[in-house]
Amino acid sequence: MNIKEDNIKVVATNRKARHDYHILSTVEAGVVLFGTEVKSIRDGGITLKDSYITFRNRELFLISAHISQYMPANRNNHDPERERKLLLNRREINKIEFKIKEKGVTLIPLQVYIKNNLIKIEVGIARGKRLYDKRESIAQRDYEREKEREWKYR
Repeated sequence: MNIKEDNIKVVATNRKARHDYHILSTVEAGVVLFGTEVKSIRDGGITLKDSYITFRNRELFLISAHISQYMPANRNNHDPERERKLLLNRREINKIEFKIKEKGVTLIPLQVYIKNNLIKIEVGIARGKRLYDKRESIAQRDYEREKEREWKYR
């Protein structure tokens, strides 16, 4: 049996999400895009900063993700800030819907990547961190860095 390896190229990462939220679980979702959006994403023209995911009519939508316009497309371009529908099967949507009914749980996009020539979004089911949690994670990261430095010089 020949298993084909996944060719994954990460295009954009939402680094602030991992700082502001505890990621409980992740889900891979497809996205409904126009052709100019696909070309722009392949060129690295997407920003996930301040974007989020919402439910509407039992469907998921990516809100406020900026995909820059594809310059060679001139007047046939897309709206950079439009809402984009996420593609998941019904069972996954039902699981997510059940999880986010819990207080303080939300959906955020973690990263956009190209997997086998398809554009995918990693959706994180997350709970917001409090200020002391953020400080604790920064202190933990600094401790790990110092520990690595000491091992490096021994």
